[in-house]
Amino acid sequence: MNPTPSLNRRAFIEKAATLTAIGFAAPHLSGADAPAAEGKKPGPNSRIHLGIIGCGGMGRANLSACASQPDVVITAACDAWDSRRNPVVDQFKDTCKGYRDYREMLQQKDLDAVIIATPPHWHALQAIAACEAGKDIYLQKPMTLHLGESLAVKNAVRKHGRICQVGTQIHASENYRRVVEFIQAGHLGAIGTVRTFNVMNQTAAGVGSPGNGPTPEGLDWDLWCGPAPLRPFNRLLAQDAYYHSSWMDYSGGWTPGMAPHIIDLPIWAMNLGYPVNTSASGGRFVIKDDGDAYDNHEVIWQYPNLTLTWMSSLTNSYDFLMRGDAAPERRLGIYFHGLNGTLYANYGMFRILGEGDLMKGKSAPAPSLPPSPGHEREWLDCVKTRQQPTCNPAYHTRVDVPIGLSLLSLKLGRSIRFDPATESIVGDPEAARLALPQYRDPWKFPTQYLRA
Repeated sequence: MNPTPSLNRRAFIEKAATLTAIGFAAPHLSGADAPAAEGKKPGPNSRIHLGIIGCGGMGRANLSACASQPDVVITAACDAWDSRRNPVVDQFKDTCKGYRDYREMLQQKDLDAVIIATPPHWHALQAIAACEAGKDIYLQKPMTLHLGESLAVKNAVRKHGRICQVGTQIHASENYRRVVEFIQAGHLGAIGTVRTFNVMNQTAAGVGSPGNGPTPEGLDWDLWCGPAPLRPFNRLLAQDAYYHSSWMDYSGGWTPGMAPHIIDLPIWAMNLGYPVNTSASGGRFVIKDDGDAYDNHEVIWQYPNLTLTWMSSLTNSYDFLMRGDAAPERRLGIYFHGLNGTLYANYGMFRILGEGDLMKGKSAPAPSLPPSPGHEREWLDCVKTRQQPTCNPAYHTRVDVPIGLSLLSLKLGRSIRFDPATESIVGDPEAARLALPQYRDPWKFPTQYLRA
């Protein structure tokens, strides 16, 4: 199928109306609550027909991991940029159809599941549309950018009976499993504070300042921007996740980009629910580049018996280990501060620092959490068994909601109180209103999914 040609605004709106009229799932253009599709579910011995929306670097990595499996066939690829989509279609030319508009792709009959690896401002709409079209989803992190989007994706997955894995691949690591086992063994004693961070030093130049330029041939920039503001093309914004993390409207900054991997560990290890209070500070203090996102972000999440903190810095890469004159690099980590000692961890290691001799005799427990078959493989297995994978949205909202609240607190300059029982903001009508995304016309947020 030939990709959809680039559309001007009037043609785009007219086309959207036509697609809705002929049965395209379009929750972003209609308030109607479309019924779930009754597509076939792949059996234990059948092949999964897989598509991808967003053919950039991370999406291609997820697709390669899936395509290497003998029970997967690639049948669809979608991207608003021809030069990113066409190589995928060519790679799987015997089976794969190409699309520019994801709504068209989701109508393809021989399609069981989709990888969604577009920029974050698209995640909620595309995930909900996939649910309504009866497709299972591998949804790259961050799951969403707004509190309302997080709840809507969770509820859409549940309502339409879809299988969804959020792409926090580090959750599958053996190191994270060993940390979870140690924390849950109780050796650290009562834990009052957990500190998490992701830091780097981009210098004052940030990601650079090439300025705006002409839209490249073969890129539907209006469609790329989608529900976010339509701004002039900037090659850094469109380049990849590292660069578009410098623009708030399309990424939410570096906190949604990295915190899903990092705060996931304490939330998993300590079985945390939602925070009851979120306070954030920060801003764009040092960097002067073409972006507009904060270069420093500090967050305190209050739980009933715990404080969880987050630090994101683009202007200093110190990681609390007294490294002296170590060269700048991206560093991340988690500190669990317990009564008996502190556990420090990053992606690949963990270390115990005792409080005097209070950790004496407290050795690491025997491994008990089964190894992961791989984050993508786990999802593929669940597509067949119809059991939700470990990082499904019902779990991952416990990661995603705190991040959304932290961005809201930063925007408003005040703390946000949250009621975990009702999944709602308490005593702040302005914050509750701003927790819902404001999409660019004609895209509409599907408010029908805000309640389970």
